[in-house]
Amino acid sequence: MSVHVPGAGWALQAEHLSVSLGGLPVLRDLTLRIAAGRWTSIVGPNGAGKSTLLRALAGMAQGQGQVLLLGRALADWSSRERARTLAWLGQDQAVSPEISVYDAAMLGRLPHQSWLGAASAQDHAAVEQALRRTQSWAWRGRSLGQLSGGERQRVLLARALAVQARVLLMDEPLAHLDPPHQADWLDCVQQLVAQGTTVVSVLHELSMALQAQELLVLAQGRVLHQGGCADPASHAALEQVFAQRVQVRAIDGQWVALPRLLHRRGP
Repeated sequence: MSVHVPGAGWALQAEHLSVSLGGLPVLRDLTLRIAAGRWTSIVGPNGAGKSTLLRALAGMAQGQGQVLLLGRALADWSSRERARTLAWLGQDQAVSPEISVYDAAMLGRLPHQSWLGAASAQDHAAVEQALRRTQSWAWRGRSLGQLSGGERQRVLLARALAVQARVLLMDEPLAHLDPPHQADWLDCVQQLVAQGTTVVSVLHELSMALQAQELLVLAQGRVLHQGGCADPASHAALEQVFAQRVQVRAIDGQWVALPRLLHRRGP
């Protein structure tokens, strides 16, 4: 059962959602609700449908059923209105390597600008805030092609943050990031949620996923479990979906997922 804060409302809802890719079913009659103003992590084994679900919630994967954004059918939103309300950070997003870091982040402000209109002072302020938040401000004049994979990922995160959307969806946002910058990402997400933003992330880093408020466990295109990250039932579902190859433990007051070896060597 999903966690819902009284008065928070639902940021996203999926009703009987089914999606096929290449003729093969990926999501199967899936129904879920994601509370507004909270961080939900989507986890599951390879092929569970995590990225497809996130893309469907963003309106980027078509299928049967219905997706609602803030209580309104996604199809009823204009493209500009939806782009202002829901921001997206996907895997390996294509951006020209010649574009500057600053201009790449400014792309996040396009939904707020008139056609061919100049960027406003508010746009520039949002971009600076986003680049500083991701420690990317110092390279604002460099091109994306001059950056490492981790640096580029931080710029793409800044682009998503610059939208200042009420809902932020992120697919594998920690790709290429080293541990210190993963910790910075965690701090950024927690600040966003404290400010009322809804964050939904697909993560392979299970210990990081357990820092969220709610865990959504997928298996074979269906929701196996949805609940609080501190809930023992969520821990059991996480261990189950990975065939008992991980074990959830509390270390220094935080929940972490540790690998469980099938065959131990030595005494």
